[in-house]
Amino acid sequence: MNYFIEHKPLNYDGSQLQSLFTYKNFGLKGESIVVFRGSCRVEQNEMVDLEDVLAKDWIYSEDMLHFIVEHFEMDLEKTVIRQRLLMATIKEVLEGQGVKTLMRSGDDLYEDKNKLSVSIATLSPVSSMIHCGLNVSNANTPIPTVGLKNLGIEDVLAFGERVAQRYCTEVQSIRLARCKVRGVC
Repeated sequence: MNYFIEHKPLNYDGSQLQSLFTYKNFGLKGESIVVFRGSCRVEQNEMVDLEDVLAKDWIYSEDMLHFIVEHFEMDLEKTVIRQRLLMATIKEVLEGQGVKTLMRSGDDLYEDKNKLSVSIATLSPVSSMIHCGLNVSNANTPIPTVGLKNLGIEDVLAFGERVAQRYCTEVQSIRLARCKVRGVC
C-alpha cells in the first residue's frame, strides 16, 4: 500500500470518493491513501450516508485535512473495520503529539461534544473506499466542532503524512501476520 500527499489545495465535495481517484489524479496505482487539504462542502446529491440524506444534513468546513483510502476488495464490513482502524490511527498520532482529550466513537473523533471528523466507508464498482475529513478550523461549521489548529497541530500536511505512513504500515503488518501462522485442524 502506498500514500500520496497533495500539497496544492483541493476542495472536497464528495465527487472525489470514486474508484481509482488516486490513480487518475496523482498517478498512484493500486491500494492507496491520498492526503490533501481544502474546504469541504457535501450536498445532498453527493451524500453516501443515507442517514444524513434522510435527515437532510449537509457537511461543511472551510478548511479540512482529507484522507481518501482505496482497497481493491469488495467487502464492506472489512472496509468499515479499516475505517475504524484509520480513525484509531489518527487518534494515536494525535496522542503522540500530546493531544490526550479526544474520544473515538465508532468512526468519529470528538473533544467533549465537539466533532473533529467526518468519515464514510463505501464500495465502488471495483474497490472499497474510505473518506475521512478532519477539521483544521472550526469556523462557521454547521455543528459544534473542534479543529486541528485548536488541538495545537500547526503543520497539518506533515501530520497527515504521519497518519498515512502509520496506516500503510499497519495494513502491511496485518498482511504479513496472515502469512506467519499455520492452519489448525
